Amino acid sequence: MLKKFKKRFTMSKDQYTQEDELKDNLKQVEVDVNQEGTTDSIDDKEAKEDKEEKEVPTAEELIQAEKDKYLRLFAEFENYKKRTTKERIELFKTASQELMTALLPIMDDFDRGLAEIKKSEDTELLKGMELIQSKFKNTLTQKGLTEIEVNPGDSFDAEIHDAITQIPAPTDDLKGKIIDCVEKGYKLGDKIIRHPKVVMGQA
Repeated sequence: MLKKFKKRFTMSKDQYTQEDELKDNLKQVEVDVNQEGTTDSIDDKEAKEDKEEKEVPTAEELIQAEKDKYLRLFAEFENYKKRTTKERIELFKTASQELMTALLPIMDDFDRGLAEIKKSEDTELLKGMELIQSKFKNTLTQKGLTEIEVNPGDSFDAEIHDAITQIPAPTDDLKGKIIDCVEKGYKLGDKIIRHPKVVMGQA
């Protein structure tokens, strides 16, 4: 009986010892895990601090960034000035062209009126009309309007002349050439605002 009790007591003691060892091992694992977590937290904190230190720009970087910003703004402003100046010039040219185009029929009326007055014997009236026409032409010339000169026998240029009809050429040297100018053409600066209307000689 005593032997059985000793044997059972020994087994209980051994079982207790194993349970304690398991608990101790679990506690040690928890400690290790906590220590590793603490280490990782410290490393993460240091890495975060290093990152924050790197993200803070230096004084030179700030100055360079401001210089770049200033240069971009300056370039944009210069482009804006050039664009608005060009638009203003184009606006003036367009307004002037519309006015000049509206005045061209008056120039034609002056030419026709002078042609009729020349047929009469009234020299004083002719001088007065020629004076008015000259003043009118000079004023428009100062604003950039010039007449496109066209003479009989000139070669036809499709970019300049506007052929309205063809007639049999009176001479061989006028075949395919300009015979007469029905309506004068004008340029405003370098731009043709009205092409001269011409009569061509049939080739």
